[in-house]
Amino acid sequence: MPDRFEEGMATRRAVLGDAHVDRAEKQKDPFDEPFQTLITEGAWGSVWSSKRISMRDRSILTLALLAATGSFDEIPMHIRATVNTGASKDDVLEAFQHVAIYAGVPKANHALKIAKQTYLEMEAEEIAE
Repeated sequence: MPDRFEEGMATRRAVLGDAHVDRAEKQKDPFDEPFQTLITEGAWGSVWSSKRISMRDRSILTLALLAATGSFDEIPMHIRATVNTGASKDDVLEAFQHVAIYAGVPKANHALKIAKQTYLEMEAEEIAE
């Protein structure tokens, strides 16, 4: 049986990037370490590491679900991850259009606003490099 933590950490790094994961690991403390282990093993080691669907598709699904459930704080992180997952801006727009129809226009509108801002930040960071 695979080591879910190690596999999860490798997948997490592949999707979010080393810099993001390194920052998150430095912020971890004894209080939230059990939670961090849970998401590394469960979300990243089981769900995101599954080979049943592509990383691109998983990324699109994640963004749609975050918007549909109003989990807006996680959207910028997952927009940034699209660089590694292969989900395009058009994919993200289509996902949020589905959110508008099936979960509500206000949620989709807010998700699009966050995505636009995040894309602008990413472009500015590219220029600065």
